[in-house]
Amino acid sequence: MAAPAQTARAAPGPVVAPVPGPAAAPVPPVVRRAMAWPRRATRTAPARLRTAAVLLTALVLAFGALTAWQAAARARAAGQVVSHSQPLSQNAAEIYRSLADADATAASAFLLAGDAPQAVRDRYHGDLDTAARLLAEAAARAGSSSEAQQWVATLNRQLPQYAGLVETAGADDRQGLPLGGAYLRYASGRMQDTMLPAAQHLAAVEAGRLDGDYRAADSFPWAALALGLLTLVVLVRCQVLLLRRTNRVFNPGLLGASAAVLAALAWLTAGSLSARSGLADSRANGAVPLRTLDQARIEALQSHTAENLDLVARGASGTYTRQWSALTASLAGPPAADGVNGGGRSGGTLARARSSAPGEAAAALAEAQTLFAAWDDRHRTAARSNEQGDYDAALHATVGGTDASAESAFTALDQQLARAATAEQAAFTHSAKGTDGVLDAVAAGSAVLAVLAAAGVLRGLGRRLAEYR
Repeated sequence: MAAPAQTARAAPGPVVAPVPGPAAAPVPPVVRRAMAWPRRATRTAPARLRTAAVLLTALVLAFGALTAWQAAARARAAGQVVSHSQPLSQNAAEIYRSLADADATAASAFLLAGDAPQAVRDRYHGDLDTAARLLAEAAARAGSSSEAQQWVATLNRQLPQYAGLVETAGADDRQGLPLGGAYLRYASGRMQDTMLPAAQHLAAVEAGRLDGDYRAADSFPWAALALGLLTLVVLVRCQVLLLRRTNRVFNPGLLGASAAVLAALAWLTAGSLSARSGLADSRANGAVPLRTLDQARIEALQSHTAENLDLVARGASGTYTRQWSALTASLAGPPAADGVNGGGRSGGTLARARSSAPGEAAAALAEAQTLFAAWDDRHRTAARSNEQGDYDAALHATVGGTDASAESAFTALDQQLARAATAEQAAFTHSAKGTDGVLDAVAAGSAVLAVLAAAGVLRGLGRRLAEYR
């Protein structure tokens, strides 16, 4: 009988010991304590009360700090609007106006030659002095604005050169040299092509800074309002939980804290809305109308310059006639349709300035529109005389010094524009002044109320903690 087959067994292989992995890094004690803090902070009722006191106090103080910071930042911006950026913006516009007026007055004095009254010479030198003074102020207050400093430097360099050219023109004219008119036209060309554009750029830079300060001052503190509402909700929630656990309806400390937060929210909202209203009024009744009015004054002055230089050129060029037509069309607007506004003009810079002007300024601009019509009529009379070859009659009708001259009508127009500018500046100051004080009061009041609310939280929850001792 055959022997049973043996079952083959595989030879056991070598035993491989497991390779130990890297040892886990020990957790630092500080981290262990931090991880265990939530459990300890909520393990017992006293621990929960202490945690709530810390968190509520921090939340209330954070609300107070954020409110004070946002209100103070807006107060600084409102103060900048009143004391810095708006005056600088208006000064930049005044630099432009002074330069344009100096150019027009220089042409008037040249036409009158030795008959130019002292008042005309004084006005010319006063314009140059005003421009130099305002440029010095702009340079001192330009701060970190390299663009403003660039335009101020350009004007400071060009102003004495322009004055020298005008003096040369006058000296040549007094000696009977025909180069006098050429020098004056060259001086005016430098003013129109270099100096006035630089002044316009400076005015645009300062206007941009004013708009930026307005935006910063006018923005609403939404972050502080949201944090305040969250703080109030948490305070109310905490009082509801205490009511459920202790059956006490009121907790005087937390109730006082809630009242303080609510008062801070009301003060923040009312103060911010009040400041925004004042700033909006100052913008609508002061800053914006002043810009339009400044444009009207500049166009009137440039028209006056073109009118005088056309006589200086003695018909050698039609450039100044075209400048007069373009500038007065912009100033007065296109002719109205028959039966509308008496067949006069509408829609020009003067009309826009009047439509946005408050009270007294609107009345001055209505008078200015009437005076512009008189000036335009007298200019047309002088232009007809000049076209007919009667230069002396044209000169007399333009700068003759009588009440019927174009110069007289322009002077009266300029006075009404200046009166309107004074009224609009006063309206701006009346509306904007004090808005920074309102916001400063909001910042200080919110900080005080936040401290009182924190004290209320500590007192209210401290009384509950004392019951466990």
